[in-house]
Amino acid sequence: MKLSVVILNYNVRYFLELCILSVQKAITTLDAEIIVIDNNSPDDSCAMVRERFPDSILIENKENIGFSKANNQGVAVAKGEYICILNPDTVVAEDTFINILEIFKDLPSIGMAGPKLISGVGVFHPESKRNIPSPLTSFGRLFKIRLGKVKNYYSDHIPIDGIGNVDILVGAFILVKKENYKSVGGFDEDYFMYGEDIDLSYKIKKKGLENYYIGTIPVIHYKGESTDRNAEYIKRFYGAMRLFYQKHFRSNWFLDFVVSVGIRLTSVMQSFKNNHKEKRVIDRYYLVSENNKLKQKLTNVLQKEVQFISLESADNLGYTNNELIFDNELVSFSEIISSMQRLKKSNMTFKIRPIGCNFILGSDFSDGKGEVITF
Repeated sequence: MKLSVVILNYNVRYFLELCILSVQKAITTLDAEIIVIDNNSPDDSCAMVRERFPDSILIENKENIGFSKANNQGVAVAKGEYICILNPDTVVAEDTFINILEIFKDLPSIGMAGPKLISGVGVFHPESKRNIPSPLTSFGRLFKIRLGKVKNYYSDHIPIDGIGNVDILVGAFILVKKENYKSVGGFDEDYFMYGEDIDLSYKIKKKGLENYYIGTIPVIHYKGESTDRNAEYIKRFYGAMRLFYQKHFRSNWFLDFVVSVGIRLTSVMQSFKNNHKEKRVIDRYYLVSENNKLKQKLTNVLQKEVQFISLESADNLGYTNNELIFDNELVSFSEIISSMQRLKKSNMTFKIRPIGCNFILGSDFSDGKGEVITF
């Protein structure tokens, strides 16, 4: 049984490095390969992959060909029986693939599986488990209303930490057998960005297979790292929703008209909205490490005293604005992910220092841009 991990990157070099490091740790006991597709990033992502991860397969596109087409490129060269589509701004634990493959094998009529995605502050991402976005469901989400017996956009019937059958999984992490992926044509390349994971999930269900949400397996997804939630995002997202139900649902000119007007109105409102999120002012920095040189470097770059702390003691931090920095040389990815969920609260943020790296990164918000600090 071979696993191919396909990672599509665009201009998130440091997040990509952290992602690949975590994947490498997670495949040490598996027959696996890492495939990175770069959509013409203007940063040094490709040079970093060639230098730091020479065993990875790197596909360098000369233009941004979109999410669907680039991932299909990666799957086309993959040798694995199983494919994991993975965003570059994710972090997996050392046992993520072993556990999800084990569960995958025992679930009936399984087509695809996806984990519980959490943000950079440890908060659950509800889009990890969704219902089919029918025109009425999309309409309800657009205007933030509930319509009688129409299903909610999110699959609320499954507990966050549960395992269950859902309609739609999120493209940040999807595990699927290569034969099933190819049998439905992979990602539909009519979708440039957004909606392609919904379309793929729906095609899998139409084939008679099931999609499963695995809430026992948490994965960090720095949602918003590669996406600005501005007017253009609204247009693309709801444009993808409209394309989806035009492809898969009977045409309804009235509803299509209403949703089109809604998209335009929402886009206009977003254009007047301030999407900028102010960086939190941190009162105290704590470092889970035993590395004195690292502590001093971080104290210098952050211009505030950094204190050593143990994971156990972090439970007792007070109500000032605290930031916990995990040194991956001491703390495993599994411990980091577990601690972020356990310690999440409004006055706590997190950063990760990947092993052997001269940077820390994280996000102060569940849907905001991440932050990279080099030293």
